[in-house]
Amino acid sequence: MTDFSPTAKHIRELILTSLAEAGSGHTGGSLDLVDIFTVLYFDHLRHDPHIPQWEGRDRVVLSIGHTAPVLYATLAAAGYFPEEEMLTLRKLGSRLQGHPSYEFKLPGLETCSGSLGQGLGVSLGMAMSAKMDGLSTRVYCIMGDGEQQEGSVWETAMAAAHHKADNLCAIIDRNRLQIDGGTEEVMGIDPLKDKWIAFGWKVIEIDGHDYSQIKMALEMAEMTKGQPSVIIADTIMGKGVKSIENNNQWHGKVPSKEQLPEFLRELRGE
Repeated sequence: MTDFSPTAKHIRELILTSLAEAGSGHTGGSLDLVDIFTVLYFDHLRHDPHIPQWEGRDRVVLSIGHTAPVLYATLAAAGYFPEEEMLTLRKLGSRLQGHPSYEFKLPGLETCSGSLGQGLGVSLGMAMSAKMDGLSTRVYCIMGDGEQQEGSVWETAMAAAHHKADNLCAIIDRNRLQIDGGTEEVMGIDPLKDKWIAFGWKVIEIDGHDYSQIKMALEMAEMTKGQPSVIIADTIMGKGVKSIENNNQWHGKVPSKEQLPEFLRELRGE
């Protein structure tokens, strides 16, 4: 975990700073996905920031589009575009829209997203297309646990297993919170692991903030043949800022400019 901490902290700083500047957005889920995105982009994916449309690249589809700040901040930190552009988040005409928009041709962005339940279907299409083209491309779909309440997720899960899409890996952000409260209170999704197993997927459960476990799970998914994989990552909403962790009020709330220095100091351990 130590090797990635400076990068993860920097990405979290970019997220907090851009959200405070925007005055709106989604803080909690963006922060808790940072460690997964750090391992993906800095230790696992085949990608090249200098050639964003490289045909052989792996694809990342952010199905939970409201957590766009973590994708943008990671892409910026990886060199896809200048970090200064993060301050244009949610501004009129910005490439960094509140939900990812392909219309603005942001380097590193694979597709639009926003309405929950759609990303896995898009990802399956990409995975099947890659196989048809004889590419070794892998596709990673980032989903929320509240999103598991969408029927389209399970329709795609069935199709992916049927087509043996072993180049598809779903990653579920299991923070147990959604905008209206706890997932089990709003609409229970447990036993989540058993459901995915029943749909024919390889299921891997991890601590979504432990870098060694994230890396191991991604490698295990890549070695799995004949079936798609899903990583269920236990996370803490708002991870990195103790004062907002596990508080679903921060699902769609952002730090004020007055709170920002305090949150950054807390994140840096000062």
